[in-house]
Amino acid sequence: MDNEEIKKEARELLDKFGKDLTGFKIESKLNFKGGELRKEKPGEDCDIDFKTIMFKNAPRKNEECLILEKAHWN
Repeated sequence: MDNEEIKKEARELLDKFGKDLTGFKIESKLNFKGGELRKEKPGEDCDIDFKTIMFKNAPRKNEECLILEKAHWN
């Protein structure tokens, strides 16, 4: 198969899939309003468990900081 045949077949599959989904009603369970994600007010301490969880999940860290790499996007 060459690239054009693959692209044509992929487009046909996506179009068919889109048509099959036409009758479905999707209800969102997220109730997000812009700007209301954080519950802490300025000056309040954040949840201490948050820091513990972040440090537990981080592959590289020292006593006070997470050691991160800057991503390079091409």
